[in-house]
Amino acid sequence: MDDGNLGRMTDTIKKPKLGVVMFQLGGPDSPEAVEPFLYNLFRDPDIINFPMAWVARKPLARYIARTRSVVVREFYKVIGGQSPIRLLTELQARKLEEALSADFDVHCWVAMRYWNPLTEAAVEAVRAAQLDSLVLLPLYPHYSFATTLSSLKEWKRVYRPAPGAPPEILIEDFHTHPLYIQALRERIETSLTHFDDPSSVHLLFSAHGLPMSLIERGDPYKRHIDETMQAVLELGGWTNQPSTLCFQSRVGRQKWLSPSLADTLPQLGRAGVKNLLVIPISFVTEHIETLHEINIVAREEARAAGIEQFELMPAVGVSPTFIEALSSLVRSAVETKNAAPASKP
Repeated sequence: MDDGNLGRMTDTIKKPKLGVVMFQLGGPDSPEAVEPFLYNLFRDPDIINFPMAWVARKPLARYIARTRSVVVREFYKVIGGQSPIRLLTELQARKLEEALSADFDVHCWVAMRYWNPLTEAAVEAVRAAQLDSLVLLPLYPHYSFATTLSSLKEWKRVYRPAPGAPPEILIEDFHTHPLYIQALRERIETSLTHFDDPSSVHLLFSAHGLPMSLIERGDPYKRHIDETMQAVLELGGWTNQPSTLCFQSRVGRQKWLSPSLADTLPQLGRAGVKNLLVIPISFVTEHIETLHEINIVAREEARAAGIEQFELMPAVGVSPTFIEALSSLVRSAVETKNAAPASKP
């Protein structure tokens, strides 16, 4: 067989059709979207839940959204009038397609929980795609009832697979995946070069907060955060460097994970910390929590506390190592599913 025939035969080999749905929280894409975004967020039963909440949830969510939107809209105005999370997540999707394209005819869709593109849009695309494999990939490294579970519940509510559709392959978390840990290490190492003496820097890991009521119900989020932090410190050789874990973005009066970012900064200042690197450990893209809450509000609070150099580690975003981590997760999940013996009828 000559090389020309071999080439033509290779060209006719079809790659398996792979779909990947990438779940994220989403964010308002205009000032007018802030209030409906907040309404969608606070009417989620995985966010607001209490006895007889089904009666009061929607009116309460409408009230919270209306009252908070005035302030929150100003926060978004400072960072450009909208959340960058859709653009950044779509970019991650395109990079992941590139990483998987050698072995799959692949398309990645974004399914945002609280704003466009909502889960329904991803469902319509999946139904039309005639896939061989379908992977569900929440972009929350750490599993939580309020993020991963909420997104998957919404998917199950909307998605009804057609006859012959491939079974869903779920990736629940990746909080200790070696390449994810490596991506965090690389971001930290680069950020530490901004200091004259990296060994003098206090490492402040900041994660999105969570109500303690969820932790008490068995939510593994805090444990996952602890395990990620420990893995990063060990890989980077920073176990002897001063470090602290705190939480941010508290809403409402109920008890949340502590200590908070706002409480931690004055404490570090009183302890004499002068050089601080904030590591947004639970965020894989930039959005309001990093761009405003940390980079603007926390920066000002740190300065007031006497901290002289304040640096923010960029989120892992589309770093090659992080995209490689996502690609590895998807490949491994598909291979494991394909290698599993078929169940008996």
